[in-house]
Amino acid sequence: MISAQTERNGHVEPAYGEKPNGMLVFTTDMRYVEVLTDSSVPPFASPVRGEGTDQENRAAMAGSIGMFGTYTVDGDGRFSGNRVEGATFPNWVGDIRTTEDLRIVVEGDRMTENFTRPDGTRITITFERVKGTASPVLGLRLPASTSTELET
Repeated sequence: MISAQTERNGHVEPAYGEKPNGMLVFTTDMRYVEVLTDSSVPPFASPVRGEGTDQENRAAMAGSIGMFGTYTVDGDGRFSGNRVEGATFPNWVGDIRTTEDLRIVVEGDRMTENFTRPDGTRITITFERVKGTASPVLGLRLPASTSTELET
């Protein structure tokens, strides 16, 4: 992931902090996994995952998202939508997203994901292809902004 920002009511701010971290992977069998985190979220005091304080849990939940599912492409190989099968935000499980609310544009080794939440907030995330990947799998890491349509 190179960059991530939210825009709501004309106000733009960083999504996932000043130094966002994340990865999005599309596989050739039409599956995807996406994990986005805010690198400034501090570690929990306890080394046990389920024993965070309310404040630690709130910061971790607000500063990250992870999801996986399936995606579709049109006859020209362009992204046409996805279905969320699992997510760290349970309300998204089962969601089907089309190009009306999720646009993916690819330019060279960069891909920009534009997602509009139901409340109208727009999230723009830019990924850069992981260097040295010889596989047909499209592995993209979140970096700074760019634009074309996703082709697998």
